[in-house]
Amino acid sequence: MHYITDLHLHSRFSRACSKSLTLPNLEKWCEYKGVDIVGTADFTHPVWNKELHENLEYDGGLYRLKNSKSKVRFLPTTEISLIYKQGDKTRKNHILVFAPTLEAVDKITAELGRRGNIKSDGRPILGIKAPELAEIALSADPKCLIVPAHIWTPWFSMFGSKSGCDSIEECFGPMAQYIYAIEKGLSASMEMNWMVSELDNRVILADSDAHSLEKLGREANVFDLNTPSYDAIYDLIRNHRIEKMPYSINFFPEEGKYHLDGHVACGVRLFPKETFKYKGLCPKCQKPVTKGVLSRVYELADREEGQKPAAWTQPKSIVPLMEIISQALGKGISSKAVVNEYFSIIKHAGEFKLLLDWTAQDLLRITSPKIAEGIIRVREGKIQVVGGYDGVFGTVKIWGESDKIGQSRLI
Repeated sequence: MHYITDLHLHSRFSRACSKSLTLPNLEKWCEYKGVDIVGTADFTHPVWNKELHENLEYDGGLYRLKNSKSKVRFLPTTEISLIYKQGDKTRKNHILVFAPTLEAVDKITAELGRRGNIKSDGRPILGIKAPELAEIALSADPKCLIVPAHIWTPWFSMFGSKSGCDSIEECFGPMAQYIYAIEKGLSASMEMNWMVSELDNRVILADSDAHSLEKLGREANVFDLNTPSYDAIYDLIRNHRIEKMPYSINFFPEEGKYHLDGHVACGVRLFPKETFKYKGLCPKCQKPVTKGVLSRVYELADREEGQKPAAWTQPKSIVPLMEIISQALGKGISSKAVVNEYFSIIKHAGEFKLLLDWTAQDLLRITSPKIAEGIIRVREGKIQVVGGYDGVFGTVKIWGESDKIGQSRLI
């Protein structure tokens, strides 16, 4: 059976995150979206950790909210921000840790608490090195999983252009053998990761890194599991059983805020060839540009673009339903009209089901022709995307200027 999973998100205790990120709200929005298994996030934060213990109960391999009839299950996860010196370079690395039980969580939290401040932020900033974090997690429970987060992001990641390494072994040393998966991040496509053969024997995860409820599931993994349990997910990741990953649900990478190179202060956006032409400098002010994900992938690639490793299935790219509704109505994504239409639509099925599976005819029964057309256009890739750069999100246009407002080809 297919289970949609989102294993990287945050609680309301992480910096710049919504106060609405509570366990009941996460469960509710998982149902809206169609997410079956979701990460708890931020398990090192003392107050959030207490809420996890008080509100979750173990249920045959994962956790669920007490007294809930929902099928949504929680898997203990957290993200740690590491800043440390390695050689002559300062490294800034975000790493995810998945744990099989809250007992393992408490062991990890206690050890990290002895080494730094875990109280001030749901994603704590610690001065330990990546191999040390891996050792701490595996000492707590050998079935913990250590997953480098959004590995290509310039500033805080394993392969980042500003502070990263050139290989998993350079980052993790002897602990590299225990890195069974990586997270690709919003600014990279699955195909971009296929260009780096070092990743061939690692599972490539796609998660939302949601800082608000609405962003939940903007990327997700689809696992084919006999039972929804930590052990089943661990086996899939540990043994690289990618035949158990029929597809992943992806952001359009151009929409990510670090896809291209550029210099936001000058409004300069560059493709890799242009960056090379300008010798890495902004053509307006001559300061170094922020080298984005696409350039960094090209730097480390040892495989031609378009070559596909064996067994991987084609990912499915989406634009969130609220964004489609917003563009169809010509109104802000947080407007009452957009929100009302969203909830009117999803009462018929989860968002993923609507975006990926429903036919045009089915969609026309529950919403306007314009919105139905938007969903189909995104599914067919008939959109215009302008790449993000230097911290600025890219933009997706479902309808071009030549399309008449309010008119649909599905009418």
